[in-house]
Amino acid sequence: MTEASEKKKEYVAAPAPNEGFAKPPRARVSDAVDPEESSGETMGEKLERKRDYLEGFLQKKPETVSAGAPGGELYEAVIAALKEIYDPEIPVNIYDLGLIYGVDVDGESGVTITMTLTTPHCPVAESMPGEVELRAASVPGVRDAEVNLVWDPPWGPDKMTDEARLELGML
Repeated sequence: MTEASEKKKEYVAAPAPNEGFAKPPRARVSDAVDPEESSGETMGEKLERKRDYLEGFLQKKPETVSAGAPGGELYEAVIAALKEIYDPEIPVNIYDLGLIYGVDVDGESGVTITMTLTTPHCPVAESMPGEVELRAASVPGVRDAEVNLVWDPPWGPDKMTDEARLELGML
């Protein structure tokens, strides 16, 4: 046997992570700070302050949005009218289907709608833009409507809303 094998090597283990440290004291209910003592405010006063804040919040009037801006009265009325038009092949309205790329209402209540179709060879390619234009122009307050039919970006199922996907069993 060699000298190295005859000598036994001694290994020293590293100390445990909690070795040498005192354990922290346990939390007790009696140690808890009374909230009324810390803020100088009773629970009744605190509740009254919260109630006042809530009443003020609920009484605040919403910020005025111009009629043609998203969330405005005219804009939302045009969107509602577009949601009444259904694709003849798919039982979903054209807005939720993702065929409407944009609705712009100018300062003079003129509406410009940018839309596409599911495919350029769609059977309603000739009639659908005209129907969209008529429906948008029939909304009270709209001066005139114009439809721009675009093919770029192309329509895809990713443009549908979750409601449309649910209706078609794609969720």
